[in-house]
Amino acid sequence: MTTEKKLSMPIKTLIGLICGVIAGSILGGNNAYIAKTFISPFGTLFLNAIKMVVVPMVFSSIIVGVCGIGDAKSVGRIGGKTVVYFLCTTVFAATFGIIAANVFHIGEGFVIEGTVAEVTIPENPGIINTLINIIPSNPIQSIANGDMLQIIAFAIIVGGGIVIVGEKAQPVFKFFNGMAEIMFAVTGVIMKFTPIAVFALITPVVAENGISVLLPLASVVLVVYGTCIVHAVVVYSLSVKIFSGISPLKFFKNSAEAIVFAFTSASSSATLPYSMQSAEKMKVSESVSSFVLPLGSTINMDGTAIYQGICALFIANVYGIELTLVQQITIVLTCTFASVGAAGIPGSAMIMLSMVLQSVGLPVEGIGLVAGIDRITDMAPTATNITGDIACSVVVAATEGELGKDE
Repeated sequence: MTTEKKLSMPIKTLIGLICGVIAGSILGGNNAYIAKTFISPFGTLFLNAIKMVVVPMVFSSIIVGVCGIGDAKSVGRIGGKTVVYFLCTTVFAATFGIIAANVFHIGEGFVIEGTVAEVTIPENPGIINTLINIIPSNPIQSIANGDMLQIIAFAIIVGGGIVIVGEKAQPVFKFFNGMAEIMFAVTGVIMKFTPIAVFALITPVVAENGISVLLPLASVVLVVYGTCIVHAVVVYSLSVKIFSGISPLKFFKNSAEAIVFAFTSASSSATLPYSMQSAEKMKVSESVSSFVLPLGSTINMDGTAIYQGICALFIANVYGIELTLVQQITIVLTCTFASVGAAGIPGSAMIMLSMVLQSVGLPVEGIGLVAGIDRITDMAPTATNITGDIACSVVVAATEGELGKDE
C-alpha cells in the first residue's frame, strides 16, 4: 500500500504566490477590476480572521509569557536583550540601505514628469508622546482600538501582578493560559487557508501595478528587495548561528512559512501566529516567544529602516540635492529611533519617511514619488521585520538557556 506524500504548507503557499503572480499578470490593465472585485475579498476575509485573533492572542500570550518567566528581574533582562537586539539590527539595516543607495546611485537620471502627487501624512505624535502613551489610561479602549504598544504594556503589568500575587491569582493565570491555547487552536484552523489567501492577496497587487508603471521606480524596488535579503542573510542568520548554533539553512527553512505570509500580506501583526509557529519549530521556549515576538511585531522595523534610507537617497537624487556624510549618518540615526517612535501607528512607514526627510532638510513632498509603489516595496521590509522577530526570539532564548527547554 502506497501513501501519497502531501505537500508541505510552505510549498503550497509558494504555489499560491506563483499562481497569484501569473493570474495578476493575466488580469492586468483593464481587467484589474476583476482581481480587485472578485479575488481580493478572499484575501481581506482571511486577514480579518487573522486580525480577529491577534489582539486576544497577544494579550493572553504575553501574560502567560511573563508568568512563565517568573520574576520581574528576568522580565527586565529579557526585555532589555530584546530591545538592544532590535536597536542594533536596525542600525545595521539603515546603514545597509544608505550604502546600497549610494552604490547603485539610486534615483540618478530620474526625470519627474508633471507635479509630484500630494500625499496626506498622518500626524507624527513624536517619540516622547509615544513613550507617554505606552501606559494606557483606558486599557479596555486600547484593546478595542488595537493599540498594540498599550496592549503589550498592560499585558506585562497584568502578568507581573499575577506573579506578585502568587497562588491566589492562579485562576486568572489559568484563564489566560486557556485563552491563549484557544487562540492558537483557532489560528491553526485559519492558517490552513493560507495558500488561497496568498493567491487572493498577491493577484490584485500584480494586476493593479503593471510592469510599465513600475519601470521608472524599478531601481528602488530592486535595491530595497536586494538589501533586505542581504540584511536577513548576513545579520539574522549570522546572529542566530553565533548565539544558538542553528544553521542558516535550518533557520530559514523553519521560518519560510512566516516569511512568505509576511511578504504577501505586508502585515507584521497578521503574521504573528506564523512567527510563533516558526519559533516553536526551533525549540524556543513558550515563555520567551510569547514575550519577544509580540513585542517585535510592534517595535522591530529593520526592513522599514532599509526602505526609509533608500527612499531618502532616492528623493535627494531626484531633487538634485547632494547629502553630506553627516546628513547620511543622521538618516541612519533617525531611522533607528523613528522605528520605535512610530511603532504601532497606522501609516507608520509614511510617518517615518516624513521624519527622515525633515531630519536632513529634504522636501517632504518627495514622498509622493514613492507612494505609488508603497504596497510593492512594503512587502520585502515586512518579511524582513518578521525574520528579525524570529531571529531575536532564538538569540534571546539561547542566551537565557531557554532553547530546547520545552522538549
